[in-house]
Amino acid sequence: MRNAENENIEIKLLKEAIFLKYGYDFRNYAEASIKRRILNFLAEANLDSVSELQHRLLYDQTLFKKLLVNLSVNVTEMFRDPTFYHAVREKLVPELRQLPFFKIWHAGCSTGMEVYSMAILLHEEGLIDRARIYATDFDELVLKKAKDGIFPLELAREYTVNYQRAGGNQSFSDYYTARYNHAIINSSLRRNIVFADHNLAVDGVFGEMNVIFCRNVLIYFNKELQNRVFRLFLESLTERGFLCLGSKESIRYSAYSDAFADVAPKEKIYRKTGHPDPEAHQETF
Repeated sequence: MRNAENENIEIKLLKEAIFLKYGYDFRNYAEASIKRRILNFLAEANLDSVSELQHRLLYDQTLFKKLLVNLSVNVTEMFRDPTFYHAVREKLVPELRQLPFFKIWHAGCSTGMEVYSMAILLHEEGLIDRARIYATDFDELVLKKAKDGIFPLELAREYTVNYQRAGGNQSFSDYYTARYNHAIINSSLRRNIVFADHNLAVDGVFGEMNVIFCRNVLIYFNKELQNRVFRLFLESLTERGFLCLGSKESIRYSAYSDAFADVAPKEKIYRKTGHPDPEAHQETF
């Protein structure tokens, strides 16, 4: 029978070992979520303890890559939360029309379904050729999947419903080619997308973006890491740039709340207004 106190210590040491050995920082992820994923992996790998897992990981990079897949959050779908995309069309698109060129960053893009959803929206609004879309994640396997632009064909019906509810005005099937049991996103939607490695927990500013999407990622971080990421986004946005979060996330009550104004509060869309008092937030880094 496992001792919960000792197990928590082992998990803390495991996260430290992963950071020192491989450079991936899970130390400020929400404890309950990361613990559940580690214990699930123990069962899958038929290991008796977290300490045994730590020892194996230090000498087995293949095992670490398998663990990394389990620790990564890869829940995504096309046009997830359709009302959010209505808000994007209503609030963001008119602002983007005023720009000859703009940059969008999807931080923590997972397998890219949200990235391609935005590319479709921009295509329908006649803005795709003005856009450069950056899609980043720290997991090289999910980045490859995102770059390939492939999804299971069995999800096409669900994605079609989401697309229609999100205000799509074409046939969703026009945007992919069916091949056996999977679908491939059209290359015309991929040409303005750049996929790159970036870890929100340890990496720095990522260009000057007009819009940043980071939806359903921050819920897995603790408050300290959330504040680090909010500061990173603040410094990565252009003046009056937009920040889009997930339905269960908010910049309110964070150290950087004063630096953003509400644009569509229900859909968690904010706009940069400036920088908060730096004296109050020195602990962030």
